[in-house]
Order: sequence, then C-alpha cells, then structure tokens
Amino acid sequence: MKYINAAEILPDQLLKELQRYIDGEVLYIPKASDKKEWGTANGSRLFYQKRNEEIKRLYKAGYSLDILVERYHLAYSTIRKIVYG
Repeated sequence: MKYINAAEILPDQLLKELQRYIDGEVLYIPKASDKKEWGTANGSRLFYQKRNEEIKRLYKAGYSLDILVERYHLAYSTIRKIVYG
C-alpha cells in the first residue's frame, strides 16, 4: 500500500471536509472497482444459502431443532437463527 499526501491530490474543499472528521490521522480508502460481496468469488455464499434453505424446509416439514443440530453439526443457537431469521 502506497502512502499519498491528500493535500497533493485532493481539492481544497474536500480536504477541509475530511479534516473535520479525521484531522492528521491515517485514513485507508478501499478500491471501489474490485469490491465483491462476501462469498461470491468462491461460491461459499451460494452454498450457505442453499444449506439454510434446506434447514428451513426440513424444519417446516417437522424436523426438530435438535435433529437439525445433529444432522448439520451446527450449534443450537445457529440453527435457531436460521429457522427463525
């Protein structure tokens, strides 16, 4: 990560506005272009969405929370959040 002095690249009005919030401190500004949502690059988001939908479906079909905890090896509180969330 390269350090750039904001006074060298930002307009005076924008610099003064930023100084109102963070005067003299270091500020990280992330890239805007390559930002992806969590789990979209490797497919884990889709995996957990499908798993959670299956858990909800099984609960509606009559499976108890205890059975779902054993079947999916998740904490009771996690299964509850999925089912009631």
